[in-house]
Amino acid sequence: MLAPLLTQIAFYLFSAALLAMASGVILARNPVHSVLFLIMAFFNAACLFILMGAEFLAMILLIVYIGAVAVLFLFVVMMLDIDFVALREGFWNYLPIGLALGVVLASELILLAALPTVALAPAPPPPEILQPNIERLGEVLYTRYAHFFQMAGIILLIAMVGAIVLTLRPREGIRRQEAARQVSRKREDSVEIRKVQSGEGL
Repeated sequence: MLAPLLTQIAFYLFSAALLAMASGVILARNPVHSVLFLIMAFFNAACLFILMGAEFLAMILLIVYIGAVAVLFLFVVMMLDIDFVALREGFWNYLPIGLALGVVLASELILLAALPTVALAPAPPPPEILQPNIERLGEVLYTRYAHFFQMAGIILLIAMVGAIVLTLRPREGIRRQEAARQVSRKREDSVEIRKVQSGEGL
């Protein structure tokens, strides 16, 4: 009895935090604060996925969206020179359009909630699965879709090599690192000992 109660408490806690963070994304005036709220919203959504037993979706949300996309947004926003005064000047100009869109979306949600639900036959209960979903997904990915997985890896490798080739094209006036010359360098080539008399400089 205690485990379902704790799960329900955790669900409402993470849901309330997710709604609060999503509101912070919209209401924050500073774009950096908005991206930070977005990262926290993704984190709470990943916690909800874990509660539902979808560990793979939770890890994808953490690794891809928080570890890559949201952090990239944060870096881009921090590097931009944003004039917040100019942003606030056009707020009242677009307020009627925003209100109209909000009314349309709210009316659609109310209409959707007011529609009667279609009575469907109850689905049979799923069989008990003892194998974790990540293990089942990996088994299917590396057996049935192994060739497609390898093809995706080859395409990504070709794209990475192409990006490196485009970046390392020859340019004039740029000094390049020579690893062999640095490794074979002797002490006499880089160190010079001079005897300096007292009161004299080099």
